[in-house]
Amino acid sequence: MPSTDLLLTFNAGSSTIKIGIFARDGAEARRIGKGVIDFRAEPLSLSLIKGSQTFEMPLKAKLTEDLQDVIDETFVRLGDHFDIAATRVAGHRVVHGGDRFIGPTALDAATIDALDALTPLAPLHQPQALRFIRALRHLKPHLAQTASFDTAFHATQDDLVRRFAIPRALHDEGVKRYGFHGLSYKFIAGELRRRAPSAAKAVVAHLGSGASLCALDQGVSRDCSMGFSTLDGIPMATRPGWLDPGVILHLAGEKKQSFREIEDLLYHRSGLLGVSGISADTRELLKDGRPEARQAIDLLTLRIAGEIGRMTATLGGLDAVIFTAGIGEHQPEIRAGVAKRLSWLGLAIDEKANAANDFTISTGESRIATHVIATNEEQVIADEALSILRGD
Repeated sequence: MPSTDLLLTFNAGSSTIKIGIFARDGAEARRIGKGVIDFRAEPLSLSLIKGSQTFEMPLKAKLTEDLQDVIDETFVRLGDHFDIAATRVAGHRVVHGGDRFIGPTALDAATIDALDALTPLAPLHQPQALRFIRALRHLKPHLAQTASFDTAFHATQDDLVRRFAIPRALHDEGVKRYGFHGLSYKFIAGELRRRAPSAAKAVVAHLGSGASLCALDQGVSRDCSMGFSTLDGIPMATRPGWLDPGVILHLAGEKKQSFREIEDLLYHRSGLLGVSGISADTRELLKDGRPEARQAIDLLTLRIAGEIGRMTATLGGLDAVIFTAGIGEHQPEIRAGVAKRLSWLGLAIDEKANAANDFTISTGESRIATHVIATNEEQVIADEALSILRGD
C-alpha cells in the first residue's frame, strides 16, 4: 500500500467523540490530526487540529439516534483537510469485550451482534461505540472496521483477583471483575518499557472524569480498581467509586427509589459533585475555598493512596507510581496530595518538578520513583487497527 493510506480512530465518550487521523508510515501509524465533537454543544461543531493549526467547523447536521448525518458531514469536513478517500480502516474504542474479546478484532455483522450482547455489562458505554460502528458501516459499507477493548488488557489478571465473594454460578455467568481504561494502561506500559525499564512493579493512576488505577508487573496487568463496572474503585467526577452494596439496598428498600433513580444517582450525581455539592471538576474545586470543596479533594487523594497501598500488596512490592490522563498529567496539587499520604512508603515529591509536570517528579532520595506520562489511547487503537489490516 502507498504511504498515503490513512487510518481513523473513534473514541466515543458519553458526550463527546474523539477522532484520530493517522497516516500509515511503513509499519507504523503516525498521527497527523485529531478532532473532537462535543454533543452537548448547540450547534454541533468539529474542532480539528492539524499540525500547529486549529480549525473550528460548525456542523449543519442535527444530533440523531443513528448519528448518520453527523458522521457523513464529519467525513466531508475532514476531507477539506485530508485525503479522506485514502482511509483504509476505522478503529473504535469499545469499553467491554467480556471474556470473549481479549485482543483487537475485525468487525463484521456477527461480531457487532456479539458486542451488542455485552451491553448489559456496560449499559451506558457500549451503546455509544456501537452507534458509531453501525453508522459508519451504513455510510461506508466497504471500509474495514476494528474494535479495541478497554477490558482486554486486564485479561492477564489472576482468577482470584477477578472474583467476587458470591456464588460460583454468578461468576461463571460473567459477574466478575473486568477492569477498564485498558487502552490507556497498554500505552503507559509501553512507555514504561521505553522510558523507565527499572519500574518493574508499578501502579498507574489514570485520573480523569472517569478514573481508575492499575497494578503492572513487567507491563502486565495484575489488578485494577474498577471491577464489574465503571462505577467501582476511587471516586470520580460524578461516580462514587467503591460503595457498600447495602447502600443500594437501602435506597431501593427504605427510600423506595426506582432503578432509574439509583442509576442516575450513581452515574451522574455522586463522586466529587456529590460530595462537594459544587462541581465535578477538580480544577474548580481546588480554586474554591469552601470546606465542602476541600473535603471532596481530600477524599479523592485518600482513596487513590489507599488503592496504591492495596495494589502494592497484590504486586508484592512497588517500584514506581505513574500519573496519567487529564488530572494526573496536569494537576500538581492532586499528585502532591496523593504523595503526602504515601510518605510511609518512602515516596517523596520534588515540588519544583511536580509543579512543572516533569516526567520524573520524585526526589533523588525517594524510595518510590514517581512519573507523569501523557497517555494516548488513540495511538493504541490505530496501532491495533493497523496490525489487523496487516494480518498480524
